[in-house]
Amino acid sequence: MEKYDAFLLDLDGTVYRGKEEIPEAVAFVKTLKRKGLRYLFVTNNSTRTKEAVADQLSGFGIPCTPDDVLTTSMATASYIKAQKPDAKVLYIGEQGLKQAMEQADLHYEDRNPDYVAFGMDRQITYEKYSKACLAIRSGAKFVSTNPDVALPNEQGLVPGNGALTSVITVSTGVQPVFIGKPEPIIIELALQKIGTTKQRTLMIGDNYDTDIMAGINSGIDTLIVHTGVTSEEALRTKPIQPTYSLKSLSEWIFN
Repeated sequence: MEKYDAFLLDLDGTVYRGKEEIPEAVAFVKTLKRKGLRYLFVTNNSTRTKEAVADQLSGFGIPCTPDDVLTTSMATASYIKAQKPDAKVLYIGEQGLKQAMEQADLHYEDRNPDYVAFGMDRQITYEKYSKACLAIRSGAKFVSTNPDVALPNEQGLVPGNGALTSVITVSTGVQPVFIGKPEPIIIELALQKIGTTKQRTLMIGDNYDTDIMAGINSGIDTLIVHTGVTSEEALRTKPIQPTYSLKSLSEWIFN
């Protein structure tokens, strides 16, 4: 539709499922590219680098470079940088968060940091938790990449970053600033990154509680595709409906 010239796309459940691409989404992004429309892949996954995400998408035949990716790690680093450009940060997470902090020139500090930045860490230890809690009790500001409490894998649902973050919250009594979807912070950063306005942008995702609520909370139009988490039946129970609801992206009509 001519109303939109910029598109924010979720990844897992929207563009691919696990290790398999969703063909309708591949064709959709190729059409965006051919028409010269702007797009950005916006993911709550903080563990992966933008290069790793771009490589995976390119492997599916999706036109994508690292500049077409915004992860919660990148958004977290941008948020802290905007608040305090010379911030010293105790960051806990995997390679995606480490790279984002380094590329933002935010220096690691575990003794007297300005911020504690927490991301998904599958090698989390008691020592890491202890450092984070001590720093927050000493006055460090607390930021977490995303509030997802559960993540799907081959066995079922496993703890997500929100669940790991809650250990620090319970211990310190301090709630973090969450950066990722459904919070509007990451959407605002996405709009800045591709240089577009809310009125000309569409948020596309499969998960009502994260992707669609991120768009609603940010005041931009939303499109839910039923190729992932939220079924059509579940959507009908939601008090606020997305702007569009499609079985797949093959149903989207370009003018």
